[in-house]
Amino acid sequence: MNLGFKTGDWLTVLAGMLLIIYLFLTLWGGDRGTSLIIRSGGKIVTETDLTRNRDFEISGPLGTTLVTVNNHRVRVARDPSPRQYCVQQGWLSRAGEAALCLPNQVSVELLGAARSYDSLSY
Repeated sequence: MNLGFKTGDWLTVLAGMLLIIYLFLTLWGGDRGTSLIIRSGGKIVTETDLTRNRDFEISGPLGTTLVTVNNHRVRVARDPSPRQYCVQQGWLSRAGEAALCLPNQVSVELLGAARSYDSLSY
């Protein structure tokens, strides 16, 4: 099946695909998270690195939130909030990722070597 593409057309398509892959890897890939900040009620409760596997029990107005660090990743394993959005967030591993347990006022944020920006920072 010939779509009428010539050699130059195929080279242009290939160059575009390679550019998209390059941009995805460099701009949207993000750095691995190196440290963790856990807040409760807007105050920092724990600030630590991700080198050791451990669990943190953080108290909030609704009860205790369990945060698990394992293999340089972090997740909210258990939370008393009714909808469980922060638990459903799953494992966080990239700098700038966060899980917010708003009814219990607990948040988990990963930081990397460089501070990342979100759309609100522009």
